[in-house]
Amino acid sequence: MKNIMISLMTITALGVWGQTATPFSVEIEPMTIINAPGVHSYTSGKTADGKWVVLGGRIDGLHQRQPFAAFKEQENNKSIYVIDPVSEQVWSKSLSTLPTALFEQLQSTNQQFHQKDSILYITGGYGFSPTVNDHITFPYLSAVSLNEVANAVINGTAISSYFRQINDVRFAVTGGYMGYLNNEFYLVGGQLFDGRYNPMGPNNGPGFVQVYSEEIKRFGITDNGTNLSIVNYTATVDAANLHRRDYNMVPQVFSNGTLGYTAFSGVFQLNVDLPFLNTVDITETNHQVNNTFSQYLSQYHSAHLPIYDGAEKAMSTVFFGGMSQYTMDNSGNLVQDDNVPFVKTISKVVRYDDNSMQEIKLPIEMPTLVGSGAEFIPVDDYFTHEILYLDSLPAVRTLVGYIYGGIESTAENIFTINDGTQSSASNVIFKVYINKATDNSIKEQLLKGDQVFNLTVYPNPTTNLLNLDFYNPSQTDIDLTIYSVEGKLVMSKQFKQLNRGSNHIVIHLDSLPIGSYEVEITNGIEKTVKQIIKK
Repeated sequence: MKNIMISLMTITALGVWGQTATPFSVEIEPMTIINAPGVHSYTSGKTADGKWVVLGGRIDGLHQRQPFAAFKEQENNKSIYVIDPVSEQVWSKSLSTLPTALFEQLQSTNQQFHQKDSILYITGGYGFSPTVNDHITFPYLSAVSLNEVANAVINGTAISSYFRQINDVRFAVTGGYMGYLNNEFYLVGGQLFDGRYNPMGPNNGPGFVQVYSEEIKRFGITDNGTNLSIVNYTATVDAANLHRRDYNMVPQVFSNGTLGYTAFSGVFQLNVDLPFLNTVDITETNHQVNNTFSQYLSQYHSAHLPIYDGAEKAMSTVFFGGMSQYTMDNSGNLVQDDNVPFVKTISKVVRYDDNSMQEIKLPIEMPTLVGSGAEFIPVDDYFTHEILYLDSLPAVRTLVGYIYGGIESTAENIFTINDGTQSSASNVIFKVYINKATDNSIKEQLLKGDQVFNLTVYPNPTTNLLNLDFYNPSQTDIDLTIYSVEGKLVMSKQFKQLNRGSNHIVIHLDSLPIGSYEVEITNGIEKTVKQIIKK
């Protein structure tokens, strides 16, 4: 990352949870630690004294399109790093002294991981295996004793005895998420990807096998510090809604007080190479899809912070940068970009006490196009079940965690031109503060379907002709329907392949009797409705 980044001033945003909420601000402040590696899509845990243990991931930027240039072995992170964010010290040690299976897995990218007490559990990951002589998704569950291995790295002693691993094809997953509820681990979504990455498809160059998990795998882990085993394994399949990877799964307090997780967005939908916009709530008893809410920002994995306001029973998730299918233009329109570009956006999704959800764009941004493949690392004092409880914070500016790593891009869309120089693995760290003493009136922007089209109808009332001006986020068909106040369909039209951008349509209402109507337009995903009167 460019040195100019380090001189940035603190960035502040007011946290507004709705009409009744506890006011506070979110602040980010960049810092650097000499010798901290540039890395993204990595695995991390924390020691009892707050040091970070960083494994795996990649030290290059966004993977290239060319199969033999993508996911090169020499760009794997092959070291274990211990980082002390307080003393700003870094220690490292090569993983090459580990047994072969551990060494290969722990340098892979997009592993799933979860820390329970002082043990970091890791499943899967994608990368090159010299043993197989190909790129594979690793079929392993591994465990790392964090306190012991960190001390060994710092003191320069052997590390092998603090790792253990079992081979189990059920854990051959990459790009999913691991969680933990009521003594059970959850491995959600992701995919098995074996072979060389090739966006042209297996019939045009190197072949590969790609199978989405489409499952919630629940299981227990028996671990005596030497041996691992799996108990009480079950799997729930939902091909329509769990066919997603590289998403954000975030701990939540639901409106009834139940703890669980929400899977936000992710890629790709079953029948089209576009991100999901809906979410999936996961509890101990079931999972439930929310199709009444659309998330327009942060479709890929990024650093995120869950915050619960117990006084108002409002659950919020803040997303820092990353990649988004929608961006905002200068007029406040949501603009669709199916290339899902890198963005600077900082946004939040709020779940209110009535279980309704809203997405809000904060009036601040990341300083550069950074955040995809980064992690938020909490300061544990104020977190329970991985959630920051706002009520527990003092009424002052409080450090609650750090954002570390990720991909930094030089432009929003680089995939088709990427030769490896357009992006890099970031080593910049952002301190994240919550300030309950701040009560500034800073404008936030609520995102909703109406903003996709920004529809205007005129004249209204009208006698015969009705003009519709709207913004079309992509070149697609637009369906127009008109309903009476009783809900009866009185008109239906389709406009084929309208241009992306501003559009103007005129419709004739001479066949309709005098009265009030609802005009609805939709592109099949979003819709907006306007009330009109014919006189």
